[in-house]
Amino acid sequence: MRRPLPSGVRWYEYPRYLFKNESSDILALCGEALDLLGIAWRFNKRNELSVARREAVELLDVHVGPKY
Repeated sequence: MRRPLPSGVRWYEYPRYLFKNESSDILALCGEALDLLGIAWRFNKRNELSVARREAVELLDVHVGPKY
């Protein structure tokens, strides 16, 4: 991602997980599972939840393995 700053343009990137499904029941199950694991998540669209905080991504990587 590119972000313009007064000191110039900076690039940054970080891993994150996005879970998309049209079923609200499936998303609720995913959220409940993440809650049980103590992983911070949020809805970023009506049909998508994200795990984006650095510590949450690291914890999810422990359970499912890194995605890169």
